[in-house]
Order: sequence, then C-alpha cells, then structure tokens
Amino acid sequence: PFNHLAGGHYPRALAGWKLVGITRFNTGFPVALTESDDRSLLGTGGTNSKTVDTPNFLGGNLNIANPRSGNTYFNTAVFGKETLGYLGDANRAFFHGPGINNWDMSLQKDLRLTESKRLEFRAEFFNIFNHAQFQNPSGNFSSGSFGLVTGANDPRIGQIALKFFY
Repeated sequence: PFNHLAGGHYPRALAGWKLVGITRFNTGFPVALTESDDRSLLGTGGTNSKTVDTPNFLGGNLNIANPRSGNTYFNTAVFGKETLGYLGDANRAFFHGPGINNWDMSLQKDLRLTESKRLEFRAEFFNIFNHAQFQNPSGNFSSGSFGLVTGANDPRIGQIALKFFY
C-alpha cells in the first residue's frame, strides 16, 4: 500500500511490503457415536476401530451447547444403551462437532540488494486472533467423557524468517 504514496516517490523502507492472509470458516467434523460394551453380542466391542455398536436414540432435542461452558456439548440424555442382542438405532454421525473460525496472516518485506540479490523478511502468524478451535466431543456412549469436549487445537503460533535470494 505504500508504493503509491508521495506520487510514486517513496523511501526504500516503505517499498516491497505485503500483507497476506488466509481465513477459514467451516462446520466441525461429524461426531462418531459408538458403544464399546458389545451389547449387540456381535463380538465387535472394545476400543478398536471395528466397533459397530451404537446407542439407541431415545428422541428429543440435542441442544448443542457452547464448548466453553464446561458442560456436555450435546444433550446426552437423548441416548440410551442398546438392547441386548440388537444394534442401537442412533445414526453413527448425524450431527457435527464445534466448527472452525481461523485466521492466518503474514507480513512480508522484499528488499532489493542488487539486481540479482534480494532479502525477504516474513512474520507469519497462525490463528492470529487466538480463537479457540475445539476438537470433537467424545461420541463413545460407554465412556465417562461421553459428550464432553476434552481438547483444543493449537493456540496462536508465530514465526519469523529471513531468506536471502541470490
């Protein structure tokens, strides 16, 4: 933006600046509902990835909540144990977890040293506004953390770099 100041005559320190950004908004990933106690008697229980058991959906409103509240992310009372010998009737992934609101920015400066040599300065920030990026809640009905969001992605990260081109 400084290149056009003073009718095109500007100090060398004001030339070559760039502000670059990437913004991402999206819904979260689907919450995978499972029940690891093998009440279906199919022999697929446990904590392995082959679990096919899901809880029963008892009906009602999920009441998705703010993950910052410390309470469950969704209403866990709308789910119950599957009937012994039968698979549960809840869809495996019919709602999603917390979404992402992320801003990455970079401030760059190119400095020409000679005709063939230049220096590039970069200051890069990932999640520059330090917005909490929560992970999915636990969807394992048999777990004590069912419905709880227990983690978050990285907070703001910054890095600087100096690169010499020849």
